[in-house]
Amino acid sequence: MKVNLSTRPSERSASSGGPIPVTLIIRPTCGLPGDYEYPTDSAALLRMLRRQTDLPGYVLDSFEQSLTRGARLLGVELSENVLTEIGYFID
Repeated sequence: MKVNLSTRPSERSASSGGPIPVTLIIRPTCGLPGDYEYPTDSAALLRMLRRQTDLPGYVLDSFEQSLTRGARLLGVELSENVLTEIGYFID
């Protein structure tokens, strides 16, 4: 399924030097309702994107640099297994 991904800083406090707490917002690209928010951290999010997508490294590096300011990735293909694993259920 193609989705748009965006992040916003989490309300949890960040420990210095460690992963940054963020909320991942998932929206279907087709414009249908179905927004989902997933609390995670920068390390887990980037690990998932590197393993589960075919996005080039330079795109992920740019995404990582803008995580604290609200990063965006448009038209990312995520499998139903990955979406279900993070709690986004598909009908």
